[in-house]
Amino acid sequence: MKVDSDFLVIGSGIAGLSFALQAADHGKVALITKREITESATNYAQGGIATVSSKEDTFDAHVEDTLIAGAGICHEDVVRMVVEEGPKVIRSLIDWGVKFTTSGDAYDLTREGGHSQRRILHAEDITGREIERALVAAAKAHKNIDIYEHHIAIDLITESKILRKRLKPNRCIGAHVLDIASGDIKTCKAKITLLASGGAGKVYLYTCNPDVATGDGVAMAYRAGATIANMEFMQFHPTTLYHPNAKSFLISEAVRGEGAILRRRDGTAFMEKYHKLKDLAPRDIVARAIDNEMKTYGDDCVFLDITHKDPEYVKSRFPNIYQTCLEYGLDMTREGLPVVPAAHYLCGGVAVDTNAETDIQHLYAIGEVAFTGLHGANRLASNSLLEAAVYAGRAYAHAIEQLHAHKFEFPEIPTWDSSTATNSDEMVVVSQNWDEIRRFMWNYVGIVRSDKRLERAMRRIKLIQDEIEDYYWNFIVTSDLIELRNIATVAELIVTCAQQRKESRGLHYNIDYPGRDDIHWQRDTFVKKQF
Repeated sequence: MKVDSDFLVIGSGIAGLSFALQAADHGKVALITKREITESATNYAQGGIATVSSKEDTFDAHVEDTLIAGAGICHEDVVRMVVEEGPKVIRSLIDWGVKFTTSGDAYDLTREGGHSQRRILHAEDITGREIERALVAAAKAHKNIDIYEHHIAIDLITESKILRKRLKPNRCIGAHVLDIASGDIKTCKAKITLLASGGAGKVYLYTCNPDVATGDGVAMAYRAGATIANMEFMQFHPTTLYHPNAKSFLISEAVRGEGAILRRRDGTAFMEKYHKLKDLAPRDIVARAIDNEMKTYGDDCVFLDITHKDPEYVKSRFPNIYQTCLEYGLDMTREGLPVVPAAHYLCGGVAVDTNAETDIQHLYAIGEVAFTGLHGANRLASNSLLEAAVYAGRAYAHAIEQLHAHKFEFPEIPTWDSSTATNSDEMVVVSQNWDEIRRFMWNYVGIVRSDKRLERAMRRIKLIQDEIEDYYWNFIVTSDLIELRNIATVAELIVTCAQQRKESRGLHYNIDYPGRDDIHWQRDTFVKKQF
């Protein structure tokens, strides 16, 4: 089956939906998403979206906070651009129907770790769910947007791949997509292709990401020849609920922003010895501090304590977190919540310019899948939704220019040939490799790394990839196999970038190089597939 559109959007979070809603006024949009349209990292974002909107705050202050969190390698021009375009995209979200929490006649602003001012717009403690609700409703109502749920992209289609020769510039003309329900593989041809497929938390054993976060966009872009950058910087959220049935429920940074204190099991507060901002320190510092306390004292978790605050205030400020914890037998107004770090946000990704275009023509990437230069070595809390919304607007504006500037003549795209493939009776191979990758990535390439651990991880990845490739080309493609192939690719990219960086900076901490080296390493790491 063939699907032709002006715009192919892969992903249904704030990035993909924001772009689709704007692009749909200029052409046909095909939006594909792996599960239901609402199943995205955006939907799980609790804290909010950072932007300057009070008289006490300034663009300069927001820029400075972002640069400090990014540990010296943020691209300052990108930071300033995103910060200054923030108020405009907030107005767009409100126009699409997003309802942020108010206090009197003004929007209620909260504060999170690393921020010097209250500047986080939120919708109670389910900000992402509210944004997703509004954007999904708007997308479903738009006559030019066709939504394909339960569809997973397999690989991008480029001219170089079709013509079997190296082209400069290479051009993306769509993607092959698996209809998970039917097993059919669709050839989706498009003038503009947008990756908005989210992050890669499922590469790690413990993550607060949804199950869809398997790094698909990064892996596909890499295989197609796009440049990938800064994959060593995986942010671990410091406070994920430690409970056997919680499946890594995230406790928002905003809880610490409202005064919660991290304590050891014996009640001792410990963040003061790690950073002057104590519990409001940037995430990388807090995650390493918790990791160190757990290893030093042999504890399985630490405790996030907000019991000193008025119980009614806590319930009204964090109704979703309060209610969810109650379901697990935990009352956050009366006891500390057991928490551990978990893989949360990928600060690297597919390298893009300020228009969100990759180095493959007509292929764009926005949101967590992209590397823009905004986050540097550590993302400042609540800058991710802001980045996605800003770059969606910039990608849209540039893509429309491209539509008018090019004739878009396409080579003939062959349909997917699976005539020699058979059904596998060895799915245990997929589940075994999936578990093994996630476990050694957690143990060897987690919060604290070493050269030997990275070498061990790379050896295992290479062996597993050989098995995956043999499996991939002999059996009928399934969504599980596609995701396994992608997490193996992303794991390799994380280790490759981590091995390049001979220092410790931000989210990358290597015990063999414990210091920050601005002379040699105040720069990004890049990797590109050699054909």
